Amino acid sequence: MPALFIGHGSPMNALVTNKWTEDWKALGESLPRPRAIVAISAHWYTDGTGVTAVSTPRTIHDFGGFPRALFEVQYPAPGDPELASDLTEILAPTPVLLDSYWGLDHGTWSVLVRMFPKADIPVVQLSIDGTAPPETHRALGERLASLRDKGVLLVGSGNVVHNLRAGFGEQAPEYDWAKRFDEKVRELAVSGDAEQLASYERLGPDAALCVPTPDHYYPLLYTVGARREGDEVTFPTEGLNGGVSMLAVKLG
Repeated sequence: MPALFIGHGSPMNALVTNKWTEDWKALGESLPRPRAIVAISAHWYTDGTGVTAVSTPRTIHDFGGFPRALFEVQYPAPGDPELASDLTEILAPTPVLLDSYWGLDHGTWSVLVRMFPKADIPVVQLSIDGTAPPETHRALGERLASLRDKGVLLVGSGNVVHNLRAGFGEQAPEYDWAKRFDEKVRELAVSGDAEQLASYERLGPDAALCVPTPDHYYPLLYTVGARREGDEVTFPTEGLNGGVSMLAVKLG
């Protein structure tokens, strides 16, 4: 299986049709059917690392101020407690908590409802340890790479550029700093320089504007960490929406 990073943008992408949601649909249709999905979402940002270990994860509507129709969206994909247990061994010596409370947040379901609308593929979410440095997240992605050989699709969900104060939407301006950083990430993804991507704070002054907090950037590190020699690098979705990058990265 390939490894993916998806720029998920607004949760409204679960309802509206636009160029990005059409790309997600086409991407899902182009992939071989996964045995299961391991999702790393920007919206499960914790102290320590956890993994959903329930057979029926709930759909979490972790946002406010959106239309009622969005709160009514359900993504009833099954969980995979056995895979969750396997992750505690795969990611060792990093301790991984088997979590029975969290479910699938919008960073996961707003994308998967477009890619796999039948919700019939088991999904587990892996949390992002906000206390760990960037290199740790890249290294965890490297350990997850073995799952690709077992039919498991890795999906990191965040945004390379995520500056909501800069605005987003149809009327949002284009920012040169966002364009430069987005292009730099593309270049490093193609060259396979996961270490430099993990050292994003050293990529110049644009990094501080594009990554004011690391939660939406870290999922990318899991994806590029899971790269295998010979992986083709493609960008199934691209484009900027004000202070948000919708870039998607596919390895393999």
